[in-house]
Amino acid sequence: MGENVLVTGGAGFIGSHLVDKLREQGANVRVLDNLESQVHGDLASIGQWPGYCDNDAEYILGDVRNSDVLRKVLADIDVVFHFAAMVGVGQSMYEVHRYTDVNVNGTAVLLDILANDKKICSRVRKLVVASSMSNYGEGEYICPVHGHVYPQPRQISQLSRHQWELYCPEMVNSHPCNEPLKPIATRETKPLHATSIYAVTKKTQEEMCLTLGQAYGISTVALRFFNTYGTRQALSNPYTGVAAIFSSRLLNKKSPIIFEDGYQMRDFVHVSDIVQANLIAMKSTTESGVYNVGSGKPRTILEVAQTLAAHLDVVNSPNINQQYRVGDIRHCFADITKIQALGYHPQRSFVEGIIELVNWVRDQQPEDLLDQATTSLRKRGLAI
Repeated sequence: MGENVLVTGGAGFIGSHLVDKLREQGANVRVLDNLESQVHGDLASIGQWPGYCDNDAEYILGDVRNSDVLRKVLADIDVVFHFAAMVGVGQSMYEVHRYTDVNVNGTAVLLDILANDKKICSRVRKLVVASSMSNYGEGEYICPVHGHVYPQPRQISQLSRHQWELYCPEMVNSHPCNEPLKPIATRETKPLHATSIYAVTKKTQEEMCLTLGQAYGISTVALRFFNTYGTRQALSNPYTGVAAIFSSRLLNKKSPIIFEDGYQMRDFVHVSDIVQANLIAMKSTTESGVYNVGSGKPRTILEVAQTLAAHLDVVNSPNINQQYRVGDIRHCFADITKIQALGYHPQRSFVEGIIELVNWVRDQQPEDLLDQATTSLRKRGLAI
């Protein structure tokens, strides 16, 4: 028999793919998920699990903030994957209590049980928490004069002039250097500058898990996921990943909306490679720590929109609106050297992943709610 594994949020996008692979490898998997309506529609109200859920796993409908439920599902568990979280940068800036309650308080309930139930704590040998590249804020940059620099978020006064790129903030004779910065792969050692409530909660989740794991001798790994894409993303959730948002727009015969100029860079990593990293973290005997999980290759947001449109055979050109959202960063892509040392190697190319996504997307009927979401941001002065 394999190990007993708990996946909180295991009916979601990434969690469900992990559950599939864990079952393939012989693990006994228990899933705790509240089937958040923004992701799963009305499934919770009718007590139905998504059709892609593995019938051989054990599914429990419940909230990670409920200590009684969580204590029951933790009984006899060897490994915990903590994926349960509210996701979305923009929404987090006006649903502060909700994001903090689910992401921080939900994690606190989990850790409180590990800290105070000796039987559960003594059995759990590994805790893997889904962290985020959003912890970094801006990525890592090189100045031709000062070398590695870690700029703070761009000021609204700069963004309002449509000056999207970053300049060296180091002081020279009482004045900023202001040399144009070159983005480079972001390492785990970069200082963290969270630029949204979502990012703050993910950073807090990560730190809480690592701190308690060290105190109680539980091997704990925080995986900072970069921009994950693939099948099972919630296409009707306007706060999900950009690949899903663009797909939803295109399927609804609308142009993808791109803020700024479209040349901001991210690291798009296929969900199968995210799963690969989680399995490595589970099996690794190395010390606890933080690891980037990405493809290691930067791509512009414009390139993603154009690639999706081409493979969906849609002629709608992206709408590059030259506007900005408070909390958005310019460039951030992963240095994956650290996790590669554990045996991680991205397997799915970007084109292969997009083709798979498109083939799945064609059979979906997403509701496009992006305009409503953007209106909500504009009313609050968060999209300008």
